[in-house]
Amino acid sequence: MRAAFVAGAVIPVGVLPQAITLSPDGARAYVANRGSGTISVIDTATSTVTDTVPTGAGPDIVALTPDGTRGYVVLADAGLVSVLDTATNTFGTDIPVGNGPAVAAVTPDGGRVYVSQQAGDTVSVIDTATNTVSDVITVGNAPTGVVITPDGARVYVACFGSGVVSVIDTATNTVSAAIPAGPVPILLALNPDGSRLYVTNVGNSTVGVIDTALGAVIDTIGVSAQPRFLAVTPDNAHVLVANSLPDTVSVIDTATHTAVENIGVGAGPAGLVIHPDGTHAYVVNTEAGTVSVIATTVLPDQGATAGGAPVTVTGHHLANATAVRFGTAQAGITANTDTSLTVTEPAGSGAVPVTVTTAGGTGTLGTFYYTPLPALTGISPDSGPVAGSDDEITLTGRNLAGAIDVYFGTSRAVIQSVSDTEITVRATTAPGPGGVPVTVRTAGGSVQGLTYTYVSSSAVTDISPNSGPTSGGTVVTITGTGLSHTEQVTFNGTPASFEIVSDTTVTATSPPSGAAGTVTVTITGPVDSPTGSFTYIGGPGI
Repeated sequence: MRAAFVAGAVIPVGVLPQAITLSPDGARAYVANRGSGTISVIDTATSTVTDTVPTGAGPDIVALTPDGTRGYVVLADAGLVSVLDTATNTFGTDIPVGNGPAVAAVTPDGGRVYVSQQAGDTVSVIDTATNTVSDVITVGNAPTGVVITPDGARVYVACFGSGVVSVIDTATNTVSAAIPAGPVPILLALNPDGSRLYVTNVGNSTVGVIDTALGAVIDTIGVSAQPRFLAVTPDNAHVLVANSLPDTVSVIDTATHTAVENIGVGAGPAGLVIHPDGTHAYVVNTEAGTVSVIATTVLPDQGATAGGAPVTVTGHHLANATAVRFGTAQAGITANTDTSLTVTEPAGSGAVPVTVTTAGGTGTLGTFYYTPLPALTGISPDSGPVAGSDDEITLTGRNLAGAIDVYFGTSRAVIQSVSDTEITVRATTAPGPGGVPVTVRTAGGSVQGLTYTYVSSSAVTDISPNSGPTSGGTVVTITGTGLSHTEQVTFNGTPASFEIVSDTTVTATSPPSGAAGTVTVTITGPVDSPTGSFTYIGGPGI
Protein backbone atom coordinates (compact mmCIF):
# COMPACT_ATOMS: atom_id res chain seq x y z
CA MET A 1 0.00 0.00 0.00
CA ARG A 2 1.20 3.47 -0.86
CA ALA A 3 2.32 5.22 2.35
CA ALA A 4 -0.28 7.83 3.37
CA PHE A 5 -1.42 8.01 -0.26
CA VAL A 6 0.83 11.01 -0.95
CA ALA A 7 1.01 12.68 -4.37
CA GLY A 8 4.13 12.80 -6.58
CA ALA A 9 6.34 15.86 -7.19
CA VAL A 10 6.03 18.82 -4.80
CA ILE A 11 6.98 22.31 -6.03
CA PRO A 12 7.74 25.09 -3.51
CA VAL A 13 6.04 28.39 -4.41
CA GLY A 14 5.20 31.53 -2.38
CA VAL A 15 3.36 32.29 0.86
CA LEU A 16 -0.35 31.41 1.08
CA PRO A 17 -0.78 30.40 -2.57
CA GLN A 18 -4.39 30.38 -3.74
CA ALA A 19 -5.49 29.47 -7.26
CA ILE A 20 -3.48 27.90 -10.09
CA THR A 21 -4.02 28.40 -13.84
CA LEU A 22 -2.51 26.50 -16.76
CA SER A 23 -1.57 28.04 -20.09
CA PRO A 24 -3.71 26.74 -22.98
CA ASP A 25 -0.95 24.32 -24.05
CA GLY A 26 -0.28 23.22 -20.48
CA ALA A 27 3.39 24.24 -20.68
CA ARG A 28 3.20 26.78 -17.85
CA ALA A 29 1.30 27.11 -14.59
CA TYR A 30 0.63 30.41 -12.83
CA VAL A 31 0.17 30.37 -9.04
CA ALA A 32 -1.18 33.42 -7.19
CA ASN A 33 0.67 33.76 -3.86
CA ARG A 34 -1.55 35.98 -1.76
CA GLY A 35 0.71 36.06 1.28
CA SER A 36 3.89 37.08 -0.55
CA GLY A 37 2.25 39.25 -3.22
CA THR A 38 3.73 37.34 -6.16
CA ILE A 39 2.94 35.07 -9.08
CA SER A 40 4.98 31.88 -9.38
CA VAL A 41 5.47 30.71 -12.97
CA ILE A 42 6.02 26.94 -13.22
CA ASP A 43 7.50 25.02 -16.16
CA THR A 44 5.28 21.93 -16.14
CA ALA A 45 7.81 19.87 -18.13
CA THR A 46 10.43 20.19 -15.37
CA SER A 47 8.14 20.95 -12.38
CA THR A 48 10.28 23.96 -11.47
CA VAL A 49 9.53 27.64 -10.83
CA THR A 50 11.08 29.65 -13.66
CA ASP A 51 9.99 33.12 -12.54
CA THR A 52 8.51 34.92 -9.53
CA VAL A 53 6.61 38.04 -10.52
CA PRO A 54 5.86 40.71 -7.84
CA THR A 55 2.25 41.86 -7.82
CA GLY A 56 1.51 43.38 -4.42
CA ALA A 57 -1.97 43.70 -2.87
CA GLY A 58 -2.85 40.02 -2.42
CA PRO A 59 -3.25 38.20 -5.76
CA ASP A 60 -6.01 35.57 -5.79
CA ILE A 61 -6.09 34.15 -9.33
CA VAL A 62 -4.64 34.56 -12.85
CA ALA A 63 -7.24 34.34 -15.63
CA LEU A 64 -5.51 33.71 -18.97
CA THR A 65 -6.73 34.69 -22.42
CA PRO A 66 -7.38 31.79 -24.83
CA ASP A 67 -4.11 32.50 -26.68
CA GLY A 68 -2.19 32.63 -23.38
CA THR A 69 -0.57 35.99 -24.13
CA ARG A 70 -2.21 37.89 -21.28
CA GLY A 71 -3.18 37.12 -17.73
CA TYR A 72 -5.79 39.08 -15.79
CA VAL A 73 -4.62 38.97 -12.17
CA VAL A 74 -7.19 39.64 -9.44
CA LEU A 75 -5.60 41.74 -6.67
CA ALA A 76 -8.15 41.28 -3.90
CA ASP A 77 -6.67 43.73 -1.40
CA ALA A 78 -6.40 46.58 -3.92
CA GLY A 79 -9.72 46.20 -5.72
CA LEU A 80 -7.85 45.87 -9.01
CA VAL A 81 -7.31 43.53 -11.92
CA SER A 82 -3.78 43.88 -13.32
CA VAL A 83 -2.88 42.78 -16.84
CA LEU A 84 0.15 40.48 -17.11
CA ASP A 85 2.15 40.16 -20.33
CA THR A 86 3.05 36.45 -20.24
CA ALA A 87 5.88 36.87 -22.78
CA THR A 88 7.81 39.21 -20.48
CA ASN A 89 6.07 38.50 -17.16
CA THR A 90 5.57 42.22 -16.62
CA PHE A 91 2.44 44.18 -15.72
CA GLY A 92 0.77 46.86 -17.78
CA THR A 93 -2.70 48.24 -17.09
CA ASP A 94 -4.35 48.27 -13.64
CA ILE A 95 -8.15 48.08 -13.91
CA PRO A 96 -10.22 49.23 -10.88
CA VAL A 97 -13.13 46.83 -10.32
CA GLY A 98 -14.40 47.66 -6.81
CA ASN A 99 -14.04 46.18 -3.34
CA GLY A 100 -13.37 42.52 -2.73
CA PRO A 101 -12.68 41.04 -6.15
CA ALA A 102 -12.37 37.27 -5.90
CA VAL A 103 -12.35 35.19 -9.11
CA ALA A 104 -12.04 36.08 -12.81
CA ALA A 105 -12.79 34.14 -16.00
CA VAL A 106 -12.15 35.04 -19.66
CA THR A 107 -14.71 34.36 -22.40
CA PRO A 108 -13.73 31.76 -25.04
CA ASP A 109 -13.25 34.49 -27.67
CA GLY A 110 -11.00 36.47 -25.31
CA GLY A 111 -13.15 39.58 -25.62
CA ARG A 112 -14.32 39.93 -22.03
CA VAL A 113 -13.33 39.11 -18.46
CA TYR A 114 -15.97 38.54 -15.78
CA VAL A 115 -14.79 39.33 -12.21
CA SER A 116 -16.78 38.60 -9.04
CA GLN A 117 -16.83 41.20 -6.24
CA GLN A 118 -17.80 39.76 -2.87
CA ALA A 119 -18.17 43.12 -1.14
CA GLY A 120 -20.51 44.60 -3.74
CA ASP A 121 -22.58 41.54 -4.72
CA THR A 122 -21.63 42.31 -8.30
CA VAL A 123 -19.71 41.02 -11.31
CA SER A 124 -17.62 43.48 -13.30
CA VAL A 125 -17.23 42.99 -17.05
CA ILE A 126 -13.87 44.01 -18.51
CA ASP A 127 -13.53 44.78 -22.23
CA THR A 128 -10.14 43.28 -23.13
CA ALA A 129 -9.78 45.54 -26.19
CA THR A 130 -9.71 48.64 -23.97
CA ASN A 131 -8.95 47.04 -20.59
CA THR A 132 -11.76 49.01 -18.99
CA VAL A 133 -14.91 47.98 -17.11
CA SER A 134 -17.77 48.04 -19.60
CA ASP A 135 -20.56 46.79 -17.32
CA VAL A 136 -21.39 45.92 -13.71
CA ILE A 137 -23.99 43.19 -13.02
CA THR A 138 -25.74 42.67 -9.67
CA VAL A 139 -25.87 39.00 -8.72
CA GLY A 140 -26.50 37.07 -5.48
CA ASN A 141 -24.93 37.82 -2.11
CA ALA A 142 -21.14 37.36 -1.77
CA PRO A 143 -20.22 36.06 -5.25
CA THR A 144 -16.99 34.05 -5.53
CA GLY A 145 -16.55 31.33 -8.17
CA VAL A 146 -16.96 32.24 -11.84
CA VAL A 147 -17.02 29.95 -14.90
CA ILE A 148 -18.08 30.51 -18.52
CA THR A 149 -19.73 27.98 -20.84
CA PRO A 150 -17.68 26.69 -23.80
CA ASP A 151 -19.87 28.66 -26.22
CA GLY A 152 -19.52 31.83 -24.14
CA ALA A 153 -23.30 32.25 -23.84
CA ARG A 154 -23.59 32.01 -20.06
CA VAL A 155 -21.57 32.89 -16.98
CA TYR A 156 -22.18 30.98 -13.75
CA VAL A 157 -21.38 32.71 -10.45
CA ALA A 158 -21.38 30.95 -7.05
CA CYS A 159 -22.89 33.28 -4.42
CA PHE A 160 -22.14 31.82 -1.00
CA GLY A 161 -24.08 34.43 0.97
CA SER A 162 -27.39 33.59 -0.69
CA GLY A 163 -26.77 29.90 -1.43
CA VAL A 164 -27.38 30.22 -5.17
CA VAL A 165 -25.57 30.10 -8.49
CA SER A 166 -26.43 33.20 -10.51
CA VAL A 167 -26.67 32.72 -14.28
CA ILE A 168 -25.62 35.64 -16.50
CA ASP A 169 -26.74 35.90 -20.12
CA THR A 170 -23.65 37.30 -21.86
CA ALA A 171 -25.70 38.68 -24.77
CA THR A 172 -27.43 41.14 -22.44
CA ASN A 173 -25.22 40.97 -19.32
CA THR A 174 -28.27 40.38 -17.17
CA VAL A 175 -29.03 37.67 -14.63
CA SER A 176 -31.36 35.16 -16.26
CA ALA A 177 -31.70 32.72 -13.34
CA ALA A 178 -30.67 31.94 -9.78
CA ILE A 179 -30.17 28.22 -9.18
CA PRO A 180 -30.49 27.10 -5.53
CA ALA A 181 -27.31 25.25 -4.63
CA GLY A 182 -26.14 23.85 -1.29
CA PRO A 183 -25.16 25.76 1.85
CA VAL A 184 -22.26 28.17 1.19
CA PRO A 185 -21.49 27.42 -2.48
CA ILE A 186 -18.10 28.91 -3.35
CA LEU A 187 -16.40 27.49 -6.46
CA LEU A 188 -17.43 25.98 -9.78
CA ALA A 189 -16.30 23.74 -12.65
CA LEU A 190 -17.95 22.88 -15.96
CA ASN A 191 -17.53 19.61 -17.83
CA PRO A 192 -16.07 19.83 -21.36
CA ASP A 193 -19.39 20.21 -23.20
CA GLY A 194 -20.97 22.48 -20.59
CA SER A 195 -23.84 20.12 -19.78
CA ARG A 196 -22.88 19.66 -16.12
CA LEU A 197 -21.86 22.29 -13.59
CA TYR A 198 -20.18 21.17 -10.36
CA VAL A 199 -20.25 23.39 -7.25
CA THR A 200 -18.43 22.99 -3.92
CA ASN A 201 -20.70 23.62 -0.92
CA VAL A 202 -18.56 24.43 2.11
CA GLY A 203 -21.54 24.49 4.49
CA ASN A 204 -22.10 20.73 4.31
CA SER A 205 -18.93 19.52 2.53
CA THR A 206 -20.63 18.38 -0.66
CA VAL A 207 -20.38 18.83 -4.41
CA GLY A 208 -23.63 19.74 -6.13
CA VAL A 209 -24.24 18.50 -9.68
CA ILE A 210 -26.24 20.96 -11.78
CA ASP A 211 -27.84 20.01 -15.09
CA THR A 212 -27.28 23.23 -17.06
CA ALA A 213 -30.18 22.51 -19.45
CA LEU A 214 -32.59 22.10 -16.53
CA GLY A 215 -30.97 24.79 -14.43
CA ALA A 216 -31.29 22.64 -11.30
CA VAL A 217 -29.27 20.45 -8.94
CA ILE A 218 -29.77 16.82 -9.90
CA ASP A 219 -27.46 15.19 -7.34
CA THR A 220 -25.29 15.93 -4.31
CA ILE A 221 -22.02 14.11 -3.59
CA GLY A 222 -20.44 14.00 -0.15
CA VAL A 223 -16.74 14.84 0.09
CA SER A 224 -14.44 15.73 3.00
CA ALA A 225 -14.30 18.93 5.04
CA GLN A 226 -13.85 22.36 3.47
CA PRO A 227 -13.91 21.57 -0.27
CA ARG A 228 -12.37 24.28 -2.46
CA PHE A 229 -11.46 24.33 -6.18
CA LEU A 230 -12.51 21.46 -8.41
CA ALA A 231 -11.86 20.40 -12.01
CA VAL A 232 -13.22 17.90 -14.53
CA THR A 233 -10.90 15.55 -16.41
CA PRO A 234 -10.76 16.10 -20.21
CA ASP A 235 -12.46 12.74 -20.82
CA ASN A 236 -15.35 13.79 -18.53
CA ALA A 237 -14.90 10.61 -16.48
CA HIS A 238 -13.91 12.18 -13.15
CA VAL A 239 -14.08 15.34 -11.06
CA LEU A 240 -11.21 16.16 -8.71
CA VAL A 241 -11.96 18.21 -5.59
CA ALA A 242 -9.42 19.77 -3.19
CA ASN A 243 -10.49 19.26 0.45
CA SER A 244 -8.74 21.92 2.50
CA LEU A 245 -9.11 20.53 6.02
CA PRO A 246 -8.10 16.85 5.74
CA ASP A 247 -5.45 17.64 3.07
CA THR A 248 -6.91 15.38 0.41
CA VAL A 249 -8.21 15.41 -3.15
CA SER A 250 -11.45 13.52 -3.72
CA VAL A 251 -11.91 11.69 -7.02
CA ILE A 252 -15.55 11.59 -8.15
CA ASP A 253 -16.86 9.19 -10.79
CA THR A 254 -19.12 11.29 -13.04
CA ALA A 255 -21.11 8.25 -14.20
CA THR A 256 -22.18 7.20 -10.69
CA HIS A 257 -21.81 10.53 -8.86
CA THR A 258 -19.82 8.87 -6.09
CA ALA A 259 -16.42 9.58 -4.59
CA VAL A 260 -14.15 6.63 -5.42
CA GLU A 261 -10.83 7.74 -3.94
CA ASN A 262 -9.18 10.27 -1.64
CA ILE A 263 -5.56 11.18 -2.44
CA GLY A 264 -3.35 12.76 0.22
CA VAL A 265 -1.57 15.99 -0.72
CA GLY A 266 0.06 18.87 1.20
CA ALA A 267 -1.38 21.05 3.95
CA GLY A 268 -4.48 23.07 3.09
CA PRO A 269 -5.16 22.18 -0.58
CA ALA A 270 -7.20 24.86 -2.36
CA GLY A 271 -6.41 25.57 -6.03
CA LEU A 272 -6.61 22.68 -8.50
CA VAL A 273 -6.25 22.28 -12.27
CA ILE A 274 -5.86 19.33 -14.65
CA HIS A 275 -3.36 19.28 -17.52
CA PRO A 276 -5.04 19.48 -20.96
CA ASP A 277 -3.84 15.98 -21.86
CA GLY A 278 -5.42 14.57 -18.70
CA THR A 279 -2.24 12.96 -17.39
CA HIS A 280 -1.54 15.21 -14.40
CA ALA A 281 -3.33 17.43 -11.89
CA TYR A 282 -1.75 20.33 -10.01
CA VAL A 283 -2.93 21.07 -6.46
CA VAL A 284 -2.04 24.24 -4.53
CA ASN A 285 -1.30 23.54 -0.86
CA THR A 286 -2.04 26.91 0.75
CA GLU A 287 -0.71 26.22 4.23
CA ALA A 288 2.41 24.44 2.97
CA GLY A 289 3.27 26.98 0.26
CA THR A 290 3.66 24.21 -2.34
CA VAL A 291 2.07 22.69 -5.43
CA SER A 292 1.56 18.91 -5.52
CA VAL A 293 1.65 17.12 -8.88
CA ILE A 294 -0.71 14.13 -9.07
CA ALA A 295 -0.52 11.57 -11.87
CA THR A 296 -4.02 11.08 -13.27
CA THR A 297 -3.19 8.42 -15.86
CA VAL A 298 -4.88 5.78 -13.66
CA LEU A 299 -8.09 6.85 -11.84
CA PRO A 300 -8.85 5.65 -9.32
CA ASP A 301 -5.40 4.27 -8.61
CA GLN A 302 -6.47 2.48 -5.42
CA GLY A 303 -8.83 -0.44 -5.09
CA ALA A 304 -9.84 -3.57 -3.20
CA THR A 305 -7.76 -6.72 -3.42
CA ALA A 306 -10.82 -8.55 -4.73
CA GLY A 307 -10.94 -6.27 -7.79
CA GLY A 308 -14.09 -5.55 -9.78
CA ALA A 309 -14.10 -1.73 -9.82
CA PRO A 310 -14.01 0.36 -13.03
CA VAL A 311 -10.72 2.19 -13.67
CA THR A 312 -9.91 4.80 -16.31
CA VAL A 313 -6.47 4.69 -17.95
CA THR A 314 -5.44 7.90 -19.74
CA GLY A 315 -2.63 8.35 -22.26
CA HIS A 316 -1.87 8.58 -25.97
CA HIS A 317 -2.16 6.13 -28.89
CA LEU A 318 -4.42 3.77 -26.95
CA ALA A 319 -6.80 2.95 -29.81
CA ASN A 320 -7.25 -0.77 -30.45
CA ALA A 321 -5.47 -1.75 -27.23
CA THR A 322 -5.27 -5.52 -27.02
CA ALA A 323 -4.44 -5.90 -23.32
CA VAL A 324 -4.30 -3.94 -20.06
CA ARG A 325 -2.51 -5.56 -17.15
CA PHE A 326 -2.30 -4.73 -13.46
CA GLY A 327 1.01 -6.39 -12.71
CA THR A 328 0.58 -9.75 -14.39
CA ALA A 329 -3.22 -9.88 -14.08
CA GLN A 330 -5.21 -8.92 -17.15
CA ALA A 331 -8.01 -6.35 -16.83
CA GLY A 332 -11.18 -6.47 -18.88
CA ILE A 333 -11.47 -3.58 -21.37
CA THR A 334 -14.98 -2.10 -21.50
CA ALA A 335 -14.37 1.12 -23.48
CA ASN A 336 -11.55 2.33 -25.71
CA THR A 337 -10.54 5.60 -27.42
CA ASP A 338 -7.21 6.93 -28.61
CA THR A 339 -6.64 8.74 -25.29
CA SER A 340 -8.64 6.76 -22.74
CA LEU A 341 -9.46 3.20 -21.71
CA THR A 342 -12.07 2.01 -19.23
CA VAL A 343 -11.18 -1.32 -17.66
CA THR A 344 -12.35 -3.55 -14.83
CA GLU A 345 -9.76 -3.89 -12.07
CA PRO A 346 -8.56 -7.50 -11.65
CA ALA A 347 -7.85 -9.02 -8.22
CA GLY A 348 -4.39 -8.45 -6.83
CA SER A 349 -2.27 -7.13 -3.97
CA GLY A 350 0.41 -4.53 -3.28
CA ALA A 351 1.56 -1.84 -5.71
CA VAL A 352 1.63 -2.99 -9.33
CA PRO A 353 2.41 -1.33 -12.68
CA VAL A 354 -0.45 -0.72 -15.09
CA THR A 355 0.61 -1.58 -18.66
CA VAL A 356 -1.19 -1.22 -21.97
CA THR A 357 -0.43 -3.29 -25.06
CA THR A 358 -1.26 -2.08 -28.58
CA ALA A 359 0.03 -2.99 -32.03
CA GLY A 360 2.85 -0.53 -31.39
CA GLY A 361 4.09 -2.30 -28.26
CA THR A 362 3.59 -2.25 -24.49
CA GLY A 363 3.92 0.82 -22.26
CA THR A 364 3.58 1.49 -18.52
CA LEU A 365 1.01 4.19 -17.80
CA GLY A 366 0.99 4.28 -14.01
CA THR A 367 0.78 2.35 -10.76
CA PHE A 368 -2.22 0.79 -9.05
CA TYR A 369 -2.30 0.30 -5.27
CA TYR A 370 -4.31 -2.60 -3.85
CA THR A 371 -5.72 -1.53 -0.49
CA PRO A 372 -6.45 -3.90 2.43
CA LEU A 373 -9.89 -3.93 4.03
CA PRO A 374 -10.09 -1.37 6.88
CA ALA A 375 -10.75 -2.33 10.51
CA LEU A 376 -12.27 -0.32 13.37
CA THR A 377 -11.25 -0.68 17.01
CA GLY A 378 -12.65 2.34 18.87
CA ILE A 379 -14.75 5.52 18.85
CA SER A 380 -14.62 8.50 21.21
CA PRO A 381 -16.99 10.01 22.17
CA ASP A 382 -19.53 7.35 21.26
CA SER A 383 -22.63 9.54 21.57
CA GLY A 384 -23.84 12.98 20.61
CA PRO A 385 -26.89 15.11 19.79
CA VAL A 386 -29.48 14.21 17.18
CA ALA A 387 -28.92 17.67 15.69
CA GLY A 388 -25.27 16.90 14.98
CA SER A 389 -22.26 18.62 16.50
CA ASP A 390 -19.14 20.61 15.68
CA ASP A 391 -17.21 18.51 18.22
CA GLU A 392 -14.73 16.09 16.66
CA ILE A 393 -15.27 12.35 17.00
CA THR A 394 -12.22 10.09 16.73
CA LEU A 395 -12.35 6.66 15.11
CA THR A 396 -9.36 4.36 15.57
CA GLY A 397 -8.41 1.26 13.63
CA ARG A 398 -6.19 -0.02 10.82
CA ASN A 399 -5.89 0.65 7.08
CA LEU A 400 -7.92 3.85 7.36
CA ALA A 401 -5.71 6.04 5.13
CA GLY A 402 -7.59 7.32 2.11
CA ALA A 403 -10.97 6.99 3.84
CA ILE A 404 -13.70 8.14 1.45
CA ASP A 405 -16.86 8.14 3.58
CA VAL A 406 -17.93 7.69 7.19
CA TYR A 407 -21.59 7.05 8.01
CA PHE A 408 -23.38 6.98 11.36
CA GLY A 409 -26.40 4.94 10.36
CA THR A 410 -27.72 6.71 7.26
CA SER A 411 -26.20 10.08 8.19
CA ARG A 412 -22.90 10.99 6.53
CA ALA A 413 -20.25 12.29 8.94
CA VAL A 414 -17.82 14.83 7.50
CA ILE A 415 -14.16 13.74 7.54
CA GLN A 416 -11.89 16.33 9.18
CA SER A 417 -8.57 14.44 9.19
CA VAL A 418 -7.33 10.97 8.39
CA SER A 419 -4.29 8.73 8.87
CA ASP A 420 -3.74 4.99 8.60
CA THR A 421 -4.85 4.47 12.22
CA GLU A 422 -7.23 7.36 12.95
CA ILE A 423 -10.08 9.36 11.40
CA THR A 424 -11.66 12.44 12.95
CA VAL A 425 -15.16 13.37 11.83
CA ARG A 426 -18.05 15.64 12.71
CA ALA A 427 -21.51 14.13 13.04
CA THR A 428 -24.40 15.54 11.04
CA THR A 429 -28.13 15.50 11.80
CA ALA A 430 -29.78 12.11 12.37
CA PRO A 431 -33.43 11.12 11.80
CA GLY A 432 -33.88 10.45 15.52
CA PRO A 433 -32.27 9.23 18.77
CA GLY A 434 -30.78 5.78 19.21
CA GLY A 435 -27.73 3.67 18.47
CA VAL A 436 -26.59 3.30 14.86
CA PRO A 437 -23.76 1.36 13.19
CA VAL A 438 -20.61 3.23 12.16
CA THR A 439 -19.50 2.51 8.58
CA VAL A 440 -16.13 3.49 7.11
CA ARG A 441 -15.56 3.19 3.36
CA THR A 442 -12.11 3.19 1.79
CA ALA A 443 -10.83 2.10 -1.61
CA GLY A 444 -10.26 -1.30 0.03
CA GLY A 445 -13.89 -1.78 1.02
CA SER A 446 -16.35 -0.98 3.81
CA VAL A 447 -16.32 -1.98 7.47
CA GLN A 448 -18.66 -1.72 10.46
CA GLY A 449 -18.34 -2.96 14.05
CA LEU A 450 -18.84 0.16 16.18
CA THR A 451 -21.96 1.94 17.42
CA TYR A 452 -22.65 5.66 17.78
CA THR A 453 -25.66 6.76 19.83
CA TYR A 454 -27.67 9.82 18.89
CA VAL A 455 -29.11 11.46 22.00
CA SER A 456 -32.08 13.81 22.36
CA SER A 457 -31.88 17.00 24.42
CA SER A 458 -32.24 16.47 28.17
CA ALA A 459 -34.25 18.44 30.73
CA VAL A 460 -34.68 18.52 34.52
CA THR A 461 -38.25 18.78 35.81
CA ASP A 462 -37.82 18.08 39.54
CA ILE A 463 -35.28 17.47 42.31
CA SER A 464 -36.63 15.75 45.43
CA PRO A 465 -35.89 16.37 48.19
CA ASN A 466 -34.67 19.81 47.16
CA SER A 467 -32.89 20.63 50.43
CA GLY A 468 -30.52 19.05 52.92
CA PRO A 469 -27.78 19.76 55.44
CA THR A 470 -24.50 21.49 54.54
CA SER A 471 -22.74 18.32 55.70
CA GLY A 472 -23.99 16.64 52.51
CA GLY A 473 -25.14 13.05 52.17
CA THR A 474 -28.70 13.77 51.02
CA VAL A 475 -29.81 11.29 48.36
CA VAL A 476 -31.91 13.21 45.83
CA THR A 477 -33.98 11.96 42.93
CA ILE A 478 -33.62 14.01 39.76
CA THR A 479 -36.42 13.53 37.26
CA GLY A 480 -36.65 14.80 33.70
CA THR A 481 -36.07 13.58 30.16
CA GLY A 482 -33.04 12.43 28.21
CA LEU A 483 -31.06 11.59 31.36
CA SER A 484 -29.80 8.11 30.39
CA HIS A 485 -26.52 9.50 29.06
CA THR A 486 -25.70 11.65 32.09
CA GLU A 487 -21.92 12.01 32.43
CA GLN A 488 -21.70 14.14 35.57
CA VAL A 489 -23.86 15.71 38.31
CA THR A 490 -22.55 18.77 40.15
CA PHE A 491 -23.85 20.82 43.07
CA ASN A 492 -22.56 24.38 42.69
CA GLY A 493 -19.74 22.99 40.52
CA THR A 494 -18.75 20.22 42.97
CA PRO A 495 -19.07 16.70 41.52
CA ALA A 496 -21.55 14.39 43.21
CA SER A 497 -21.75 10.62 43.11
CA PHE A 498 -24.74 9.55 41.00
CA GLU A 499 -26.55 6.59 39.47
CA ILE A 500 -28.59 6.47 36.26
CA VAL A 501 -31.89 4.74 36.95
CA SER A 502 -33.61 5.34 33.62
CA ASP A 503 -33.93 7.91 30.86
CA THR A 504 -36.18 9.91 33.18
CA THR A 505 -34.50 9.36 36.57
CA VAL A 506 -31.06 9.90 38.10
CA THR A 507 -30.22 9.67 41.79
CA ALA A 508 -27.35 11.69 43.29
CA THR A 509 -25.83 12.28 46.73
CA SER A 510 -25.27 15.89 47.69
CA PRO A 511 -21.62 16.71 48.47
CA PRO A 512 -20.74 18.82 51.54
CA SER A 513 -21.08 22.60 51.21
CA GLY A 514 -19.13 25.25 53.05
CA ALA A 515 -22.13 27.53 53.35
CA ALA A 516 -25.90 27.42 53.53
CA GLY A 517 -27.97 28.63 50.61
CA THR A 518 -29.50 27.63 47.29
CA VAL A 519 -27.12 26.26 44.64
CA THR A 520 -27.42 25.10 41.03
CA VAL A 521 -27.52 21.37 40.30
CA THR A 522 -26.18 20.68 36.81
CA ILE A 523 -26.69 17.48 34.83
CA THR A 524 -23.94 17.19 32.19
CA GLY A 525 -24.39 14.92 29.17
CA PRO A 526 -23.26 14.61 25.55
CA VAL A 527 -25.93 17.03 24.32
CA ASP A 528 -26.54 19.76 26.89
CA SER A 529 -26.44 20.59 30.60
CA PRO A 530 -29.88 21.19 32.14
CA THR A 531 -30.06 22.54 35.68
CA GLY A 532 -32.19 22.52 38.83
CA SER A 533 -31.70 23.86 42.35
CA PHE A 534 -30.92 22.50 45.81
CA THR A 535 -30.89 24.38 49.11
CA TYR A 536 -28.23 23.66 51.74
CA ILE A 537 -29.49 24.19 55.30
CA GLY A 538 -27.09 25.07 58.11
CA GLY A 539 -27.18 23.19 61.40
CA PRO A 540 -28.33 24.74 64.74
CA GLY A 541 -25.86 26.93 66.60
CA ILE A 542 -25.51 28.65 69.98
